[in-house]
Amino acid sequence: IMIETLTDNKNRTVAEIRHLFSKYNGNLGENGCVAWMFEKKGLIAATATELSEDDVLLIALDAGAEDVKVEDAQYEIITSPEEFETVKKAIGDNGLLIDSAEITMNPKNSTKVDDKNAETLLKLMDALEEQEDVQNIYSNFDIDEDILNTLEQ
Repeated sequence: IMIETLTDNKNRTVAEIRHLFSKYNGNLGENGCVAWMFEKKGLIAATATELSEDDVLLIALDAGAEDVKVEDAQYEIITSPEEFETVKKAIGDNGLLIDSAEITMNPKNSTKVDDKNAETLLKLMDALEEQEDVQNIYSNFDIDEDILNTLEQ
């Protein structure tokens, strides 16, 4: 888990986040210790109304996108941070509806989480999101869909 914070009191924020990690059986590492597990990427979520999948792929890749993932009529377009605005403009100019667009930290690898640790990990994520100084949370864990469905019940 990598966390970005914005605070006027670094010591208080670190203490609160360290407490949350301890409460949920985790440890707070040193500043930047997991940064190597992530890479900065542009992420654009878009919906195509009248374009075919091939048209969307062609538009995105011609504009400089690195990858396009498709699920139904939803597209997840991944770019380098440098090409983000160019790709975003090309997508918008060619008839795709942009649902969201942001520069984010994508994990290089993911780690499977078993059912014993999934509930605790999700509680930690909720607690971190509620912490007022936390701006962004990035993670590389992967919880199986069946486990998530079981936890929701």
